Parts: sequence; structure tokens; C-alpha cells
Amino acid sequence: MVSDAKDDIKPHRKIDLKGEVCPYTFVKSKLAMEDMQLGEVLEVIVDHEPAVENVPKSMQNDGQRVLAVEKLNEVDWKMVFKKETD
Repeated sequence: MVSDAKDDIKPHRKIDLKGEVCPYTFVKSKLAMEDMQLGEVLEVIVDHEPAVENVPKSMQNDGQRVLAVEKLNEVDWKMVFKKETD
């Protein structure tokens, strides 16, 4: 699920969802993705650990590609998704 080239990924849009909990982390990620073009990349920052499992799983179920899931520090995570379907 994690890309080897994650440092080379340049997101088209970034959203910071620190302080948000599931299911809002996925809902807000999905809404952001809906405003993007096919092939664009979304970076999502969360601090709600269940979101690290739930958001990528839900994005995949929605037809999007998970490019990276990376722990940034003790509480924050970065997830990167590529829009592959409308």
C-alpha cells in the first residue's frame, strides 16, 4: 500500500484533517477528491489513527489508488491518493 517513491509524489491538493474523526476523515477526503480531475493527487494529513486504516480502505473501495501512507510523527499521518475514477 505504500509507494517506494513517496518522496517524489507532488500532490495537486493538500487537506489537513487533524482533529477530525471517522467517518468525517473519509467524507472530507472524498469530497476533496470529487473536486479534482482524473490523475490528480490528493494528500491528506490526519491525527486520528483509525482513519489511517479506514480512509485508504474506503478510497480503494471508491476506485481511487492509494499511493502512500506514512507516519509523520507520534500522532500525525500522511496519506496520498490518486484519482482514478469519477
